[in-house]
Amino acid sequence: MKHALFYLFTLSSALAGSNWPQFRGEGGLGIGSGSPPVEFSAEKNVKWQTEVPFGHSSPCVWGDKIALTGLAEGKLVTFCLNEGDGRELWRVAVPAQTIEGAHRIGSPAAPTCCTDGERLIAYFGSFGLLAYDWNGKELWQKPLPAPVVEFGTSASPIIADGKVILVVDQDVGSYMLALDVKTGAEVWRVDRSEFRRGFSTPFIWKHDGAEELIVCGSLWTRSYDLKDGKQRWSVRGMARVSNASPTAVDGVLLLVSWNVGGDEDDRVLMEPHETFLAANDADKDGVLTRDEFPTGKIKDRYSQIDADKDGKVTKAEYEAMRGMFADAVNQLFAIKPGGSGDITDTHIVWQQSKHLPYVSSPVVANGRVFTMKSGGLASAYDAKSGSPVYQAERVDASGDYYASAVTVGDHVYVVSQRGTVVVLDATGDKLNVLARNELKEPVFASPAIVDGVIYIRTDRRLFAFGK
Repeated sequence: MKHALFYLFTLSSALAGSNWPQFRGEGGLGIGSGSPPVEFSAEKNVKWQTEVPFGHSSPCVWGDKIALTGLAEGKLVTFCLNEGDGRELWRVAVPAQTIEGAHRIGSPAAPTCCTDGERLIAYFGSFGLLAYDWNGKELWQKPLPAPVVEFGTSASPIIADGKVILVVDQDVGSYMLALDVKTGAEVWRVDRSEFRRGFSTPFIWKHDGAEELIVCGSLWTRSYDLKDGKQRWSVRGMARVSNASPTAVDGVLLLVSWNVGGDEDDRVLMEPHETFLAANDADKDGVLTRDEFPTGKIKDRYSQIDADKDGKVTKAEYEAMRGMFADAVNQLFAIKPGGSGDITDTHIVWQQSKHLPYVSSPVVANGRVFTMKSGGLASAYDAKSGSPVYQAERVDASGDYYASAVTVGDHVYVVSQRGTVVVLDATGDKLNVLARNELKEPVFASPAIVDGVIYIRTDRRLFAFGK
């Protein structure tokens, strides 16, 4: 009997390690399992490929099933594929009345599904949260208003402590929800109205036998208690808009953000409202329309300044954005545990402020933090000290990088928007590009690596590459 129990425990442990249950996999760390190929293409080391509805969500893998979301024939859908051959097993339409707007290169199906093995959770800004079993049967739904941001929804839900955690940072009325994963009942809700738009997925920081809910936002990152949503600490030093998600290693939390106007040599300065209004309020009505803004970086961000999207910028809206431009910081930095209150001056271990990624989240391999800046500039830092191993080295794969990096063994995989999968050696003291794999299709979704198979979603296909 003991041998049987030991076998079952060992088997379940192995299966638990062979899943990719949320955005960036187990724990949101971007760490895969097995030994996937280094070189692959549509003709080489491909197990299978299948056409899928348009979307940017990443694969959620559990056992022999893969869940994704997409837009098909004008309807948002959640669908499931067989892991072995890519066959579609089921597809369910989302009961959305309208489809939310998205960035010109975005998608209304961007958030990645998450699962606890029994329930599959999908989130659409156009509708809200839905829970299914792995046969496609709906278990519960939580309709929510579409976020107030013209670029669409991106942050993915996660499951922790029996709760579905969803962060909805938007230009007006930001909040965070915790729902019971079994029933969809609200457990707690946190007001985050001081935060503006954000696209970063929350992260569970596990250290010293404890768990903290980490949420990156505009200008600040905050830690919350999973039990009740109470705030533990805050740290300054973020950009105006948070895109990348956190990660951690050896008790150190790693945060990164970059946006226009956050570098010391590239500040966007806004005049006081009274000065700007006097010079530009052509009709003298006390508010500012887009046509009244002079051409430039500030006018380019009019839709962000106009928080409530009514076509008029008030003094409060203008001054709020002016303050954000003044306080924004672009950096990669490390936090040590044990803080409370404002820990900016007490718990930052190290910082780097150059050659930062815009959207692509970092990954840790062999005690090093790897980042990829758009344009194909790779950097690696010692995770404990922040000392550069190398910085802004060209990988000869240009273009933007929206997919987040993943790692397995001694390899780091990161995909450009153009569809080049760059494989880096995670062991050397110099940049060593092991392969540049051309998929020749746009990629926005982050890869998943399970049992030696790497799953990569392009704008119209899902590939499974394996030796």
